[in-house]
Amino acid sequence: MFKVFRFLKKNIGTILVLICLLVVQAMCDLSLPTYTSRIINVGVQQQGIEKAIPEVIRKSTLEELSFFLKEEDYQKILSHYQLIQKNNSTYIEKYPVLKKEDIYLLEEDFESVALEEALLTHYMLTGTSEESKKIQEQVKQTMPASLQNLSLLQILKMLPNEQRSAFQKQIHDQFKEMPDTIVTSSAITAIANEYEKIGISLDQMQTSYILMSGLKMLGLTLFSCFATILVSLLGSRVAASLAKRLREAEFKKVLSFSRAEYKKFGISSLITRSTNDIQQVQMMMVMMLRMVFYAPIIALGGLLRVLSTAPSMTYIIGLGIVCVMTIVITLFTFVMPKFKRVQKLVDRLNQVSREIITGIPVIRAFSNQEYEKQRFKKANTNLKKTQLFIGRTMGIMMPTMTFVMNAICIFIVWQGAHAIDEGVIQVGDMLAFIQYTMQIIMSFLMISMFSILFPRANVSANRIMEILEEENSVTDPLKPKEFGRRVKGLVEFKNVSFRYPDSDEDVLTDITFTAHQGTTTAFIGSTGSGKSTLINLIPRIYDVTKGEILVDGINVKEVRQQDLHAKIGFVPQKGILFSGTIASNIKFGNEQMDDQDMIEAAKIAQAEEFIEGKKQKYQSPISQGGTNVSGGQKQRLSIARAIAMHPEIYIFDDSFSALDFKTDHALRQALYENTKDATIFIVAQRINTILHADQIVVLDEGKMVGIGTHQELLKNCAVYREIAESQLSKEELENA
Repeated sequence: MFKVFRFLKKNIGTILVLICLLVVQAMCDLSLPTYTSRIINVGVQQQGIEKAIPEVIRKSTLEELSFFLKEEDYQKILSHYQLIQKNNSTYIEKYPVLKKEDIYLLEEDFESVALEEALLTHYMLTGTSEESKKIQEQVKQTMPASLQNLSLLQILKMLPNEQRSAFQKQIHDQFKEMPDTIVTSSAITAIANEYEKIGISLDQMQTSYILMSGLKMLGLTLFSCFATILVSLLGSRVAASLAKRLREAEFKKVLSFSRAEYKKFGISSLITRSTNDIQQVQMMMVMMLRMVFYAPIIALGGLLRVLSTAPSMTYIIGLGIVCVMTIVITLFTFVMPKFKRVQKLVDRLNQVSREIITGIPVIRAFSNQEYEKQRFKKANTNLKKTQLFIGRTMGIMMPTMTFVMNAICIFIVWQGAHAIDEGVIQVGDMLAFIQYTMQIIMSFLMISMFSILFPRANVSANRIMEILEEENSVTDPLKPKEFGRRVKGLVEFKNVSFRYPDSDEDVLTDITFTAHQGTTTAFIGSTGSGKSTLINLIPRIYDVTKGEILVDGINVKEVRQQDLHAKIGFVPQKGILFSGTIASNIKFGNEQMDDQDMIEAAKIAQAEEFIEGKKQKYQSPISQGGTNVSGGQKQRLSIARAIAMHPEIYIFDDSFSALDFKTDHALRQALYENTKDATIFIVAQRINTILHADQIVVLDEGKMVGIGTHQELLKNCAVYREIAESQLSKEELENA
C-alpha cells in the first residue's frame, strides 16, 4: 500500500496545507464544548461574571474585607486596584454608586484565593439571604449577650488582634475542606451582590456574556466549516491526482507488455485494476486525508481538555475506547477476508461479462442463452452475497456504536451528578466532558472505520503495484544499437527455438532461414504448427527462447522496440480497427500523413471501391472494433494501414483469409508492383496465396520440414505436397 504513496510527491505541498487546515478545524471543534460550558457555568449560573475577582468594588466593602485578610494580602490586593473618588464624571454613569461613595477599579488581572475566601466570608456575615441570616444567627449565639445587638462586622472590629487572627484561621481551615468550585461560585455570588449595590445591571451583563459567547461559537463554527470545505476540496484533488497518475502509470506499463504479460494477468483483470482498483485507492486516500490526520488531533486535544475539565472521570473515556475497539476488532476479523475476495469476484464477473458480450453471435447461433445467463448469474450472485455480508456486518457497527456512546453518556451523567452534588465540578463542565468524550470516541471510530476499509484498498493497491512492478519479458537494451543504412529489409533466423512462458516444451524448434530485401517469404503448415508464433517473433511480440533473429544484421534484442517497429508493417490475423473514421484508421501510424498517401494505400489494399461507395468516403465513421464493416473490409483497411507507413518489412499473418479469390489476386498483384523493395512475410492457409513466393517455409509441429519455391517443395517436401494436393487439382498443380 505504501508503495502507492510515492505517486504523491507532487502533492506534498497541498497535503501540508491540508494538515494545517485540519489542525485549525480540530482546534475550532475542540473549543466549542468549552464555550458551551462557559455559557452554562458563567452565563447562566454566574450571571456573566467570569472570575471571583471583582472588576469594581466599593471602598467601604474593600475596607470591610480587610477584617478577613492578612495585612500583606490586603496590601497586595490594593496594589491591583485604582481608587475612583465619588462624583467622577467619567464613571458615574456606568457606576451610579459614585454619587454616594468612592470605588476601586481593577487595573490588572490577578488571582487571589485569600480574596475569594474574604468575599465569601463577608457575604455570609453581612448578606441578606436566608442562608446568610442563619449563619449570622449561629455566630451571634456564640457571642456574649451584651454584643447580640451589634452587627458581626462591628463585633469583629472590637475583637483584639489575637482573637481576630484566630477567627480568620478558623474560617480558612473550614474553606480548605470545601471544594474549590464551591468557594469560587460562592465568591462570585458575593461579587454579584456587590455589583447590584454599585448599580450594575446583572441582567444586561448576563445577556451580553451569553450573546458574545454565542457569537464566538458561531464564528468558530463558520471557520470550522470553511476549513472542512477546503479540506474536502484539497483532499478530493489530491486523491483524484493520485488516481490519475496511477492510471497513467498503469496504462503506460500495460502498453509495454508483451503477450506473455497479457496472458498472465488476463484482459478483464487488467481492466478491473485500471478502474475499480484505482477507484478503491482513491476513496481510501480521500478518507485518509480527511480522517486519519484529523482523528489523532481530536483524540489528543480532547484528552488534554478532559484532564483539565474533570480528571476524576477520565477512566470513563478509557472504558468507552475499549468497548469501541472490541467491537471494531471483532467485526474486522469477520470482514477482512471478504474484502480480499471481493476484487477477485469483480475480476470474474468482468471476465464472464466480456466473454458473453463478445460471443453473443455464437451464443445465439447455438441457442445457448440460458446457459450463459446462469453462468453470469452465478458470478453475479457470488459477488452479491459477499458484498451483502460486508454490508450487513458493517451495518451492525453503527447501531452498536450508537448504543455504546449513549450508554457512556448516561454513565457520565450519573457520575457527573454525584460530582456536581459534591461540588467537584459544575454542570457546564459535565456537559463539556460529554462532548469531549464523544469527540474522542468518534476519533477512534473514524480510525476504526478507516482500518476496516483499508484492507480492500490495500488489496487493490497491491494489485495495482503487481502491474507496475511486473518485469517485462520483452525489454529495450540499456545500450541500444542503431540500424545502419547499407542493409535494408534483411531478416535472418538463426537456430531459433521458442516456448511459451507457462509451457514445458518448445513450440518452435531450430528454425533457420534468411529473407532478403525485395523477396517474399511465405509460411504454411497445419493448424498449430507455429506459423503465427514464428512471425510474431520478428517484431518481438514474444522473444525467442534460443537462437537469434537478425534484422539488417543486428539482433532484434539489441535495438529499441520503437526503432524495430518503425521498420515493420504488421497486419494481424484478426483485423483490428479503432473507433474514429476510415481516414484515422489508415493514418493510425502517422496522423500527419498526406491524404494522397492514404488514398494510394487504400488503392493498393483494394479498399478504395467500398470507401468511395460510402457517403462520407474517408470520413465515414468506424465503430469500436470495426463492427460496422465486414470482415473483408476490416482486413483491407488493416492492410492499408500497414502499407501507408511504407515499411521496409511487411508481415501478413493470414491477412487474406476473409478476401474472395478475385480481391486476393488483385491485392497480391498490387502489392507485388508497389512493394518491390520491401521484404514480405506471408502466413497463409491457402496455397493459391503463396504460389509465387520467392521461398516458402513449411512448418510441421513447430519444426521446419521444408524450404524452397512451390515447384521445389512439391518435389522435395511430403508435407507441402500433401497440403497442395488437398487444395489444388493435378491440373492446377501442373499449371501453377
